[in-house]
Amino acid sequence: MRTICAAPLRFVVMAVLVSAALAASPPVASAQGFGGGMRMAWVKPDSEVDVDSVRFIGGQIRLLSSRWGLEVAMDRKSEEFPLLNQKVTETPIQTSLLLRLGSGKLTPILLGGPGWYRRKVQLIDGPDDASLVSTEFGWHAGVGLEVFAGRHFGIHGDYRYTFLDFNGDDDEDEDEGFIGRLLPGHRGSMWTFGASVYF
Repeated sequence: MRTICAAPLRFVVMAVLVSAALAASPPVASAQGFGGGMRMAWVKPDSEVDVDSVRFIGGQIRLLSSRWGLEVAMDRKSEEFPLLNQKVTETPIQTSLLLRLGSGKLTPILLGGPGWYRRKVQLIDGPDDASLVSTEFGWHAGVGLEVFAGRHFGIHGDYRYTFLDFNGDDDEDEDEGFIGRLLPGHRGSMWTFGASVYF
């Protein structure tokens, strides 16, 4: 049975980790300013069934300072199902606050923020206005790495949990252990790999 203090304890553990990262991070001497580029993302739901990752193609814009950054990224995937006469288009948009933990050409990054996940289902053969559009909101957090090839070009990749749940469920798995109860739940995970040009 889950205790009442588990959720606040999660916030304490996360606050301690972020504070330690802030204290340990030196100023960054690599790229700063505004940038943009392309990326690929692989999304996998947190499911009991073994399913393959789904690939998205998209891009991002970034605003970097010596220690902090802001990223807005949009990905897209479209797939047709002729037997169902359906075309499904998914367009996730994520806004991430970036905490840069290193200096030089190799920079570790902590990231997190909100995301909006749009899904449109329309008929392949049928009226254009016969479509169903839904949008979900969810938080994400992760860790990444950026490699700078000069002051104006960076290659970056990260791993992030999506649809984080900080409240937990009443039917939580009893066998997940003490550490498992401290970590937030999630509905999926995402790998991204991209490149940005900075001005």
